[in-house]
Amino acid sequence: MKKLIALDLDGTTLNSKKEISEENIWAIKKAQQRGHIVMALSGRGPESVNAELDKYGLSCPVGANNGTAVYVDGKLIELTSLTLTQSQKIALELEKEYMPYKICTDKSTIAHMHWLERFEKVLSSGLVPKEYYTHKDYKMFTTPPHVYGQPIFNQFEEVITEDSTVLKFLILGLDPEQKRRLQTNMEAIEEITIASSSPFNLEVTHMNGHKGNGLKAMARHFGIPLEDTVAIGDERNDIPMLKAAGLSIAMENAEEEVKKHADIVTLTNDEHGVAFAFEHYIFKN
Repeated sequence: MKKLIALDLDGTTLNSKKEISEENIWAIKKAQQRGHIVMALSGRGPESVNAELDKYGLSCPVGANNGTAVYVDGKLIELTSLTLTQSQKIALELEKEYMPYKICTDKSTIAHMHWLERFEKVLSSGLVPKEYYTHKDYKMFTTPPHVYGQPIFNQFEEVITEDSTVLKFLILGLDPEQKRRLQTNMEAIEEITIASSSPFNLEVTHMNGHKGNGLKAMARHFGIPLEDTVAIGDERNDIPMLKAAGLSIAMENAEEEVKKHADIVTLTNDEHGVAFAFEHYIFKN
């Protein structure tokens, strides 16, 4: 029976060294050889997801930016964007707080011109919890945009226009109190979803822009019933896909809140937990 298997990348398919192990690569390719569809369903933008898969010779359908953009063979099959009004309201709240953020559109991920200045300001405030500095995703989220070659904008009105398609705001919230305040203020904006994939980031999308709908869109495309879908993840932004899937699997390194939404808990990402899940819970069914 053909299955659709949705894999989160960071903290799930990738280990703590940000690598995909030989065991996981082998399991993914074995699943594909058996006729299953394996998709990468990530908070990353499509360019980043595809670059990661290319490193290991993997060819998979992609759900990028938390499932707001779904691709098969490089072709866009579904897009879930924020409205112009939603985007404007979110940006205004971010400017009030002077927080570093990026805007993910259907074309690229664009960073605020003062991203680095804002980042350095919060670092010098002394309000960043010490444990953040050793978090597995700290380097990924705090690497300056120019290192990734990301374009920049000065005023958000340059990016948020009637003609633009905004999929997601990616926000760095290293001051926990400021992050809570921002989240509270943004909750007044209608029909948005606020998710996170680490203790210090926020990802804001349309209420229908989440990994659960990314999984459903891919299942519809391939004609696979939801009961024949599998999702594997580790962070809070994975919860919607765990809820949507016929079989939900959390990593051992996942937060307890995430494990509550899973049918099964596999090994950690440093113990090839994806490969273990494939062998013990997917191939045997």
